[in-house]
Amino acid sequence: MKRFLYILCGALASIMTAQDYYFPDRHEDWKKIIPVQAQFNGEKLDGVIAFAKANEYSGSRDLRVAILEGFKREPFHEILGPTKKRGGPAGIILKNGKILAQWGDVDRVDMTFSVTKSFLSTVAGLAIDDRLIASVNDTVAQYIWDGTFAGAHNSKITWQQLLDQTSAWQGTLYGGKDWADRPPRTGDIDDWQYARPATPGTTMEYNDVRVNVLAYSLLQVWRKPLPQVLKERVMDPIGATTTWRWYGYDDAWETVDGLQMKSVTGGGHSGAGLFINTVDMARFGLLFLNNGTWNDTSIISTQWIDEAIQSSSANPNYGFMWWLNSKDGPRHWKGMDENVFYAAGFGGNFIVVDRSNDLVVVTRWLEPNKIEEFMQMLVAAINP
Repeated sequence: MKRFLYILCGALASIMTAQDYYFPDRHEDWKKIIPVQAQFNGEKLDGVIAFAKANEYSGSRDLRVAILEGFKREPFHEILGPTKKRGGPAGIILKNGKILAQWGDVDRVDMTFSVTKSFLSTVAGLAIDDRLIASVNDTVAQYIWDGTFAGAHNSKITWQQLLDQTSAWQGTLYGGKDWADRPPRTGDIDDWQYARPATPGTTMEYNDVRVNVLAYSLLQVWRKPLPQVLKERVMDPIGATTTWRWYGYDDAWETVDGLQMKSVTGGGHSGAGLFINTVDMARFGLLFLNNGTWNDTSIISTQWIDEAIQSSSANPNYGFMWWLNSKDGPRHWKGMDENVFYAAGFGGNFIVVDRSNDLVVVTRWLEPNKIEEFMQMLVAAINP
């Protein structure tokens, strides 16, 4: 019943607000809205932007340094794919699709780390919409027969478990070992390597190797590079620039139908992932604010988005590679609507979708532990 009511509320919100949303064409000067028109307190909104600028991510702007420092406790961790020095704090706030505020260099292309996972999830959703995958409850082994999902353990894994990071997949992919990615805080290498794996579907473990297994599996299903799928099916239709890139590790080449294709990553903690500017991130967020429809064109099915932002059984704050604001989980942002959902990446990269207030918020290089306070300040700037 709770799930039905949530979907119904989302559908009603879409009906009531979709006609009021503005969708910018490619190369169009994005229309702006002033605070008083958006029912915001201008002085408080200035304070929100000042807060974002004053709380820049504390890691090095040389992201090779930041990556190696941030994940130094992982055994065998190394840079396996491209990186890029980052810019300073930047962001965009959309109200009803119009720019309410922006700061920093919003056209600069930067790494976005695990925000990439929400784009990867969307490519999976398109495969469901196209019936390339019949159901997220299918085992992946029904589609991928090359041994990646062989054995008593891996053969049980479903697409849903890859998407909500409960798969507990075991193995090595492109030099990454599943057990060495974000190991427990206690124990040592032998404890981690020989630990009994969780039963698929029972425990949520944030693990880039297993996310990359999802990307590899989707490459086999689509039989063409995932950046090409994303460009043709999502980014071009929403008018994104041509500046974004989606990389894989240097040696992550696969032969599909006789052609060499790169298997991309779902994050950047060993390099690679999505490199994108703030403006294109905002367009992607606006698409999700409007339930997968851009203007009058359906890009992603509402059914998929509804499913993607449902709490998993193992973690109330996580869906299909989107973070959720459920009050039942430890990552609940106090004072914020439970229907808020967001993509989050290393270094303070966020795309926040707040349907109740018709907002999309993109922040780049905000100290990660400041995002809750940032969002609380933003909501407090709305005039009653």
